[in-house]
Amino acid sequence: MKKIALWLMALMMAFNVNTAAAADILLGPGDVIKVSVFGNPDLSLETRVSQTGSISFPLIGEVAIGGLAASEAEKKIASMLETGGFLRKPQVNLIVTLLQSQQVSVLGQVTRPGRYPIDGTRTLTDILALAGGVGPEGGDIVTLVRTREGKTTKESIDLVDMMRSGDFNKNLELSSNDVVYVERAPRFYIYGEVQRAGFFRLERDMTVLQALSAGGGLSPRGTERGIRIKRRDASGKLTEINAKMDDLVQVDDVVFVKESMF
Repeated sequence: MKKIALWLMALMMAFNVNTAAAADILLGPGDVIKVSVFGNPDLSLETRVSQTGSISFPLIGEVAIGGLAASEAEKKIASMLETGGFLRKPQVNLIVTLLQSQQVSVLGQVTRPGRYPIDGTRTLTDILALAGGVGPEGGDIVTLVRTREGKTTKESIDLVDMMRSGDFNKNLELSSNDVVYVERAPRFYIYGEVQRAGFFRLERDMTVLQALSAGGGLSPRGTERGIRIKRRDASGKLTEINAKMDDLVQVDDVVFVKESMF
């Protein structure tokens, strides 16, 4: 339920965000556009912007529109048609039907991983909402990889902390070619005399008692006495400790429940 509430909030933010109008989208290679000139259906064109940032338009030939907003490209085409003597005060309309040049990659444990367009102002939660939110196996930590002025940085954002605190300073605005990666949720393992042995999601501040509950509780032959945890230390060495019910379980711990002697 916690994750459902979290992503309902994210979806609401996505739909209420003030996105830029289509006219503010900067055109780039790979974008598919549709151009029409009022009263001149023969000049209608649907084409893809080339790798050099240009298109070939009837009558005027090659037009460089890469890096221009859609509204600026409209004015440029209109100006070229008029200065070329082809039309007087042409009314040009340009819409982007497929935005390929400005996209963000969303990877890892989301419902719909893939590439999503930055069609205006998009924040981290906006893009995650477009990707369907964090999946059932997803954790609370999102890694954001960004490249600015040739320098690549990596930042980890705790979504749950951000939502609980209401501090959205970490809800960063994304740009083209950013990468959002949702980690798999941390796990622990439990085996021995429990109802359901296996691996389970490790919740925050989870105790041994809560771990037993996740495993369905003790089997008829199980005992709370002598529960042991196998854990790797910072050097990677495997250690074994006697566990109490209120001890905290850590990532990748293996909890073993012994059989009662009586």
